[in-house]
Order: sequence, then structure tokens, then C-alpha cells
Amino acid sequence: MEKQITIIIGANSAIAKALAQEVIIDQQLIVISRNVDFYEQDIFASARLISLKNYDESEIVSAVNTIKHSSNGVISRVFICHGILHSENCQPEKRLEDFSVQAFNEVITANTITPMLWLKNLVPLLTSKSECKVTVFSARVGSISDNELGGWYSYRTSKAAMNMLLKSAAVELSRRAKNIKLISFHPGTTDTPLSKPFQANVPAGKLFTCDFVAKQLLRIVKNTELDGQASFVDWQGNLIPW
Repeated sequence: MEKQITIIIGANSAIAKALAQEVIIDQQLIVISRNVDFYEQDIFASARLISLKNYDESEIVSAVNTIKHSSNGVISRVFICHGILHSENCQPEKRLEDFSVQAFNEVITANTITPMLWLKNLVPLLTSKSECKVTVFSARVGSISDNELGGWYSYRTSKAAMNMLLKSAAVELSRRAKNIKLISFHPGTTDTPLSKPFQANVPAGKLFTCDFVAKQLLRIVKNTELDGQASFVDWQGNLIPW
């Protein structure tokens, strides 16, 4: 039996780090990030660390080539953990007047374009007779039919666009790479820097630890079957309407 490999991309996020600590126990691990300092510890001695200057496509292509020429095994899981909600340059919009081209471009690049570039360049490595499940971090607010509150224009749009791209990719892959399953994952409100400014309004019991979310996600991925479709699921494994 060939060695199973898990790739975690955007591996410096809090949830990605929790995932890595679970995965390293029983699988070969490849982590990709602009900052891999967290992984310079004994527990990750067997992991392959790939550091990038940025997430331009040329850097993505270089990282994928490194995996192609240095990995010995079958890639069975990929987690694409990119995402921003706020930064020094942008905050979630509360009203139309807050909409900014600069902020929108920053959010759409991180949440939509970059994950799609990874998927585009990784697919040739993932196509085989062995099943491979690719999880992209999304958010419930990316559901168009579930939008009852409005606002957060850039973030909502970036996640809805990512979902559409995944659905379209799944249609294509169902014809030419039937071994690949695409999953759009909503982790719930997790105690991370991304959610920190918005945690005050989270109901009791609904602010999750990264360890909890990582374990839930690994369970969901394990139990999700290949069906030629993209799945949009939450931390419980429940389907979210597109």
C-alpha cells in the first residue's frame, strides 16, 4: 500500500496548525505557507515544509513542482486554508457606502483567486486511481439563499464565488478525474484572529476551539464519499444551501 500524503496550504492559520497536529500522527504531511516557523519543532520532524514568498501563481507553480519531484506516495487529502475577513486595509462592510475597490480586491484575491490557483495547479498531481478529497475553507455567509442579514459585501461575495468555482470544477472533474472530491467547509465561529473582533455576539457554546474544528473536519472528510459533486458542509457535516 502506498504511503498516504496530506497537504495543508495556508498552514500558518490557527485551524491549519490544529489540523497539522492531528495529521502528523498517522500520515505523511506537507505544509505550505509564507511562514513555517511553527513547524520548526520536533513533532513535525517528518513533515515536508515548503515556504513561499507570496501566493502569486509563479510561486504556486514552484511549490507544486517541488511536491511533484520530491514526494513519494499518494496525495489523499488537501486542505486549502486561505482566508481573510479583515486586515489593516479592510473591514466587513456594514452599508453600501463602505464598499471599496481596494478592500474588495484584497478579499477576493485571498478567499477566491488564490484557492482556485492552488486547485488549478494541483489537479494534475491528484488525478489517479486513488481517491483524493480537497477541502477549501468557506463560510456559511457565502450561501446566497441563506443570506438574511446582508452586509459584509466583499467577504460574502468572495465565499459565494469560491463556492461557484468549486461547483463548476466538480462538474468537470466528474468527467476527467473521478477520484477527486471537492468540499467547501464552514468551520463555524472559531476562536482565531479572524473572528476575534466579532466574538462578543457569538451565542454561548458556539465559539469553537481550533482543535475541535480540526477533529470535526477530519471526521467529515473521512466519511464523505466520492460522488462527482461539490459538497458545502458545516462543522457538523450538515449540508448548507448554496
